Amino acid sequence: MSLQDGGCSYASSANMASVTGSMRRRLEDQEFSLRVYPGALAEGTIYCPVCARKNTTAAEAIDCLIERLRLDRTKCYVLAEVKEFGGEEWILNPSDCPVQRMMLWPRSALENRSGLCSGDDYRFLLREKNLDGSIHYGGSLQMWLRLTEERRRMVERGFLPQPAGSNPPSDLCALPELTERTILESLRAHFRQEKIYTYIGSILIVINPFQFLPIYNPKYVKLYDNHTLGKLEPHIYAVADVAYHAMLQRRKNQCIVISGESGSGKTQSTNFLIHHLTALSQKGFASGVEQIILGAGPVLE
Repeated sequence: MSLQDGGCSYASSANMASVTGSMRRRLEDQEFSLRVYPGALAEGTIYCPVCARKNTTAAEAIDCLIERLRLDRTKCYVLAEVKEFGGEEWILNPSDCPVQRMMLWPRSALENRSGLCSGDDYRFLLREKNLDGSIHYGGSLQMWLRLTEERRRMVERGFLPQPAGSNPPSDLCALPELTERTILESLRAHFRQEKIYTYIGSILIVINPFQFLPIYNPKYVKLYDNHTLGKLEPHIYAVADVAYHAMLQRRKNQCIVISGESGSGKTQSTNFLIHHLTALSQKGFASGVEQIILGAGPVLE
């Protein structure tokens, strides 16, 4: 009897392994639809659907896009993945698998594929790569960066340091040499100009000035109202504004993480955030929201 039980158990385990292997193979063979937005490369085409499997590479997807969109094969193209918040573009390597990257997106981004592309979608873009190795970037920061691969390699070797005396960018991602030294030098240069805010993509760095600066009056509240992150100079109002309008548009809770050591200005930054959110809520019929925001101060303390 025990032998039969063991035999049944063994057969059941073997059967389960067979089913698992079969499901894995079906997943590997399953086709997914990738929406790739060519932009100016194919005027009149909003997006081009590409059928791809889990192990389909970016190079294979690009080859399909070139065929379907009848693009110039003498030119080089890359796929860029756009994240939801901030709209930063991440260039995929030719061996990367877009489907595997897409499967890491939130479920809401995968389910909402019926409408046209908006600024807050997760999506793939088709970009052209120039002969000198530079790529044309774009995103919510409203800037165009020209990054040459050869220049980046030379920077890594120390042949092309950050030019002395140049004005540091408001976004540290635009630094040609991204090292601890250049980051600290840029922050120090901003601080000397009484600019305590600096972006790193969609992240805002704040340096406590230990004094009041005249950049928190109604003029700045109106200035940063309903603007894309990065369109204006870095400011904590810009972060509050993006979170507030994202909450209204998506009808989902938003979270702003404030991190830093003791004395770094977290409490004051929280007060400025609440001040701007309160000002925004007073524009409409959101008096209840205003009271909730005002009551959040003691809780945060």
